[in-house]
Order: sequence, then structure tokens, then C-alpha cells
Amino acid sequence: MGSVILRKAARYLFPVIMLFSIYLLLRGHNEPGGGFVGGLAAASGFILNQLAFDLQSTKKLMNVESLTLIGVGLLTAMVSSVFTMLDGQPYFSSHWTTIHITPAWHLEIGTPLVFDVGVYLVVLGVTLAILLSISNFRKSSS
Repeated sequence: MGSVILRKAARYLFPVIMLFSIYLLLRGHNEPGGGFVGGLAAASGFILNQLAFDLQSTKKLMNVESLTLIGVGLLTAMVSSVFTMLDGQPYFSSHWTTIHITPAWHLEIGTPLVFDVGVYLVVLGVTLAILLSISNFRKSSS
């Protein structure tokens, strides 16, 4: 278990790290970032929690199994390519839609964002699976 300073810092830094990972995820189409880097940033928040507290609190904070994240991420990435195939376009072509929120403000969402969300979930799930298996190994060997 970490020091009092580390535990206090982790409580405040975890939400900031998660928001930063979502920022990296959403800016990935036009600038550096995306699902891979965002997923690694999110995993670093859970690693910080693991260092500050213990394995059980990290699992409780995750609230989902890492293998479930991997499966949902792979399914999401696969679904992103199905939309373009239904339109008769080549596999993994971009498909965009516009959501009108107000007459002056609209949001353009495309299949690259859906694919990036899938990559984000896969990277987060794989990294957390590795972290938790190492933590379980360390716990059982001591």
C-alpha cells in the first residue's frame, strides 16, 4: 500500500487522468492521439490507483472485467466497418453522419470515432489484464 501522500494524490489525479484520456481519444482524428494513446492514458490512471491503494480497490473502481472490455472493444471496432459495407463502400471506408443539436450547432460523428473507441477499450482491457495478472502473481508469491 502506498503512502498517505500518494493515496491523497491518486484520489485527485484519477479523474483528471481519465478526462485527459477521453480528450486524447476524441482529438485523435485530426491531431496526434486516438484510441491507442487514450487507452494507455486511462490504464495509467488505474495503475496509479493500484500503486496507491490495493488490488481489490482497483477492481472495484474498474467495475467491469478486463476481458469484457477487450471483447466489447473488438466488437465495436468491427461494427465500425460494417456501416460502410452496408453502403457498398470498401471495407474500413469512412462514413459520416451529422447530428443537429440546435439550428446553429451540429455534431459530425463518423466511423473513425467508433473504431477509435473500440481500440481504446481493447488497449485499456489488455493493459489492465496484464496489470491485474502481475499483481495477482506478486500477491500469491509473497
